Amino acid sequence: MSSCYDREPRFEYKYNDKPAYSWGYAEFYGDFYNYADIDRNVLTLSLFSDSLYVNNEGSLAGHGQYLFVEDIFISATDSVLPAGVYRADTTAAPMTFYPGELFEVDENKYPVGAYLYYIEKRQAFSTVKYISRGSFDLKRSAGDKYFIEFDFVMSDSSVVKGSFQGKLPHFNNSELPADKVRKKLKLFSEIKFQ
Repeated sequence: MSSCYDREPRFEYKYNDKPAYSWGYAEFYGDFYNYADIDRNVLTLSLFSDSLYVNNEGSLAGHGQYLFVEDIFISATDSVLPAGVYRADTTAAPMTFYPGELFEVDENKYPVGAYLYYIEKRQAFSTVKYISRGSFDLKRSAGDKYFIEFDFVMSDSSVVKGSFQGKLPHFNNSELPADKVRKKLKLFSEIKFQ
């Protein structure tokens, strides 16, 4: 009877599901999708936890979580992230952001939309998880301090509830032509996107 049981111990790596992001920035791209008849402005949001930092080569180093939310749609009259609740959605309506997915072009794979890059101390456990559903609630104080609460459901059905509070610099990249690929932060660790 004992031969019917699996004697191998089952190991499941536990990722931080309540990250506290300590620094980050937003990038404003203006009416980036005007060529597609989307008359709203768009931003991206990058937040970092734990010991993550950008080294002299422009690569991300250390360990922690890198939250990247691409294509956050806001009103055509806004240029910074206004207070409110933002939801994962593919409509490009104001106060929405695109869910994450793996995009394949000519046999190359790229993460797009909203995702979390887990950069672990043991590189074998570093991975990307795509945000498939959820929202974030953004509040601002008079002194330009941001308070953001995240409630995401990942593509593997795990739930991540994180937070950020602090200054959130906004950079204006609206002069970047729409036919140019937006430059993403170079990642320190090699990762295979699946």
